[in-house]
Amino acid sequence: MFSKQIKLSLCLCAIAALITPALSQAETAIVLAASETGSIAASKAADQKAALAKKAAEREAKKAAEAQKAAETPAPAETTAPSQAPTPPTEEPKGN
Repeated sequence: MFSKQIKLSLCLCAIAALITPALSQAETAIVLAASETGSIAASKAADQKAALAKKAAEREAKKAAEAQKAAETPAPAETTAPSQAPTPPTEEPKGN
């Protein structure tokens, strides 16, 4: 009976020894995954910041193009300026 207890305890110790590294590796993998999440979040934030900067640059370029276009086209008052002086209305004879 004593030998069965020794065998059982040795088996339990061996199983525990075999399982322990797997558990510690799993914890390490979880820790590494958590640390990579931070770097992933940082890279996503950097990508988002770059996209916002690109949008802002596009808006500025669009504004500059519109301003340049407005400066190149003549104002409406200049295009409708009369080429001749208006003639005064003539009076028609009244027939009484």
